[in-house]
Amino acid sequence: MRYALLLCALLFTATMSARADKIKTSEDLIRAMQQKYAKSWYKTLTFKQKTTEFHEDGTKKESTWYEALEVPGRLRIDFDPVTEGNGVLFANDTLYRFKDGAQADSRPFVHPLLVLGFDIYFMTFDDVIKKLKDLKFDLSTLREDTWQGRPVYVVGAKQGDLHSQQFWIDKKNLYFVRMLGPAGKDGKLTQETQFNKYFKVKGGGWVSPEVVFMIDGKPRTTEEYTEVRTDVPLDDKLFDPQYWKTAHWR
Repeated sequence: MRYALLLCALLFTATMSARADKIKTSEDLIRAMQQKYAKSWYKTLTFKQKTTEFHEDGTKKESTWYEALEVPGRLRIDFDPVTEGNGVLFANDTLYRFKDGAQADSRPFVHPLLVLGFDIYFMTFDDVIKKLKDLKFDLSTLREDTWQGRPVYVVGAKQGDLHSQQFWIDKKNLYFVRMLGPAGKDGKLTQETQFNKYFKVKGGGWVSPEVVFMIDGKPRTTEEYTEVRTDVPLDDKLFDPQYWKTAHWR
């Protein structure tokens, strides 16, 4: 029995080393992520979200959001109370805002967190590369580091650079954990996003129930997810701006 356990451990270590040896470029990393989860990652996700906003004067505001996601590239956020019809929609590489049940405005927008946290497993390789380049990530730079005690791959920045546009991927599980980049009108501030406390869901994908947004190391917004469900049927109308007021998932 002891020999069998030792053999399994050696085989696992050899497999991990072989996979790591194959990841030499950002392109290698993206291919590895897609190969690992293309058949197992969930295609829809819904949850209730506690949103906490931290203000400069030390006060904070808490609110409840209800979110529905469908990959690739579609995310609906309804602000509580849902009956008032306020929220935002990400679809068709566009951000739509709604107030009192009507569309207030829209603008072109590719959501980097959707791409890195979810869409990357379902888009074609070429489309992923294009979107990441359009988002100003330098794919020619790949290195290894440690984040929250775990080995990670870092794309877009060299050792010691915590300001340039970059994203961090957990080395073992190949999911997104961190993004940093310039912020503010002059780009001198540093914005940071963390996906924390991952847990595995039925089918093989993962969910990060805590998301933290920071500016220059200070928390600005935190998100806590509850009532998480994956691979639930969702109506296409949920992600169509013209049906914002009439389509609901809860």
